[in-house]
Amino acid sequence: MKQRVAVLGSTGSVGANTLDVIARHPDRFEVFALSASSQVDLMLRQCVQFRPAFAVMAQQDAGRALAAGLESAGLATRVLCGPAALDTIAAHESVDTVMASIVGAAGLSSCIAAARAGKKLLLANKEALVVGGELFLHAVREGGARLLPIDSEHSAIFQSLPEDPGTWDARVEKIILTASGGPFRTRTPESLREVTPDEACAHPNWVMGRKISVDSATMMNKALELIEARYLFGLEGSRLEVVIHPQSVIHSMVQYRDASVVAQLGTPDMRVPIAYGLAWPDRVASGARALDFSALADMSFESLDSRGHRERFPGLQLAWDTLLAPAGTPAVLNAANEIAVAAFLERRIRFDQIHAVNLATLAAVTPSKPASLQDLLSLDDQARRAAQQAIGRLAS
Repeated sequence: MKQRVAVLGSTGSVGANTLDVIARHPDRFEVFALSASSQVDLMLRQCVQFRPAFAVMAQQDAGRALAAGLESAGLATRVLCGPAALDTIAAHESVDTVMASIVGAAGLSSCIAAARAGKKLLLANKEALVVGGELFLHAVREGGARLLPIDSEHSAIFQSLPEDPGTWDARVEKIILTASGGPFRTRTPESLREVTPDEACAHPNWVMGRKISVDSATMMNKALELIEARYLFGLEGSRLEVVIHPQSVIHSMVQYRDASVVAQLGTPDMRVPIAYGLAWPDRVASGARALDFSALADMSFESLDSRGHRERFPGLQLAWDTLLAPAGTPAVLNAANEIAVAAFLERRIRFDQIHAVNLATLAAVTPSKPASLQDLLSLDDQARRAAQQAIGRLAS
């Protein structure tokens, strides 16, 4: 029987790649629902191709425009609007698998809904774990969901770990996340104040959305990934390491107690971890180009303590710091960073001031342990307001 898939964030890069993999295997997968924020034309094309039962738009006007387009095309896809509609399709009884690829904290509620409904949850939205933390993991356990990471680094780690999670703590020495270093790996820290949004979004290896591209340029993306790894794999922050690997061929590694290292390699193409998640525990063709070892350039690695990387990417240390701070602190960091990156893309602050906004917000907001989704959303809102205030001070 075909897996019925809901793709949350279908017009983004991960969503589009997910649909590309699905289209290659019409005998295995069927699109049940799609969601997007405001890209009506692209969503309409996706609906024409995949004919989902539901399409969700975040904005009401976009939903009305999509409904009109679907009617003209003679399609019976039902259009829903708003955050509650995301929860509805994520938990729908007809859905087997949910691809969670909505960027930012906006995707948290639908991830929790899918987890509580016991879905196979393909997590490309790292913020669900960064913000949700133990509350999100409790929903996964409570609902009996199957959580599979889709970020290339976390998929690589998952593929390199023993099958039994109960053995991870005893058998694993540490997890090593690789980072390309982004477009500014060799830039002097002083020169980063002049960086433009277009420069920050020009990643040397990966094609991604603008927000995550900026996060890669500051290495805040790696900070969020490190926090996510803490929750996904249950190891303390002291057993999580980051190594700069500019070629992005080794996606991450696991070092075992006997000093052996298991790594996952592949071309930098998101369809590889997506195909792995969709077909797990099987393997199917992803459409990605196979790794050609004969043409592979020499692989290099740099520690964070070399070449001024800690000065160039000060935000990375915040991952380890927030893991030692009170519960809820990673949610504050995530909210601050979302606001700061948006301000940079709008040219309201400089690239090097993103870190300053994050620091100011962490200093201004001291969370109490969140006990519910509403607590997390309130904390997120408080942190966003503090970040906006920090941006206002920088601009004045």
